[in-house]
Amino acid sequence: MSRARRRRPAAAAPNVNRGVLAGFLSLLGEFLITLGLVLGLFVAYSLWWTNVLADRQASARGDEVRRQWIQAVPGAGAPSAPGALDTKDGIGFLHVPAMKNGEVLVKRGSSPGVLNDGVAGYYTEPVKSALPWDKSGNFSLAAHRDGHGAKFHNIDKLKNGDAVVFETRDTWYVYKVFAELRQTSKYNVDVISAVPKESGRTVPGRYITLTTCTPVYTSKYRYIVWGELVRTEKVDDKRTRPAELR
Repeated sequence: MSRARRRRPAAAAPNVNRGVLAGFLSLLGEFLITLGLVLGLFVAYSLWWTNVLADRQASARGDEVRRQWIQAVPGAGAPSAPGALDTKDGIGFLHVPAMKNGEVLVKRGSSPGVLNDGVAGYYTEPVKSALPWDKSGNFSLAAHRDGHGAKFHNIDKLKNGDAVVFETRDTWYVYKVFAELRQTSKYNVDVISAVPKESGRTVPGRYITLTTCTPVYTSKYRYIVWGELVRTEKVDDKRTRPAELR
């Protein structure tokens, strides 16, 4: 009996090891749950809260642009050329009914610092964008597809013949979509050249190009849509919208 009693402490070692392992697994499980919650919150912030913040910022800037337009009455020393109001607040508003994204403020530049404010930006580099009132060229724009307003999230909904309308203080510029490139390298700058030959056009015209990242939630490639100006309309006192926006 005395020998059996002396052997019992040695038999307890596996129980101790199992206890340590169970404690470790418990801590690991808690860590993974916490990590999952943190990642979930990060995703919610990136894909939802940044949209809320960006939309607020863009709305405030858009309101400021429209206030400037109201104040810019003839004979009051206000700038007369459309581009003269190209301030930090923006040059006008993009309307794309097929994307169901409301009006999109357009500002100068295509860097994340510009686009993160929930706007579309026109390129200044590596190829300088034309502006809608120029006699020819390519009005080339970029915007986010997810997060920070995601103004071009539904770019894949556009099809040939759809309207793309740009609104300035005194003119509506009405474009029609005629081509798309669903995936291309982000280094392909030819798509925003003055004559975007990949669109099928080979002569100068008055084009518009919309660019964004693809696939959704990545920035590996670029999605491109091209349009061509079909007409302009003067803005009346009531800012009556073109038929394409009614």
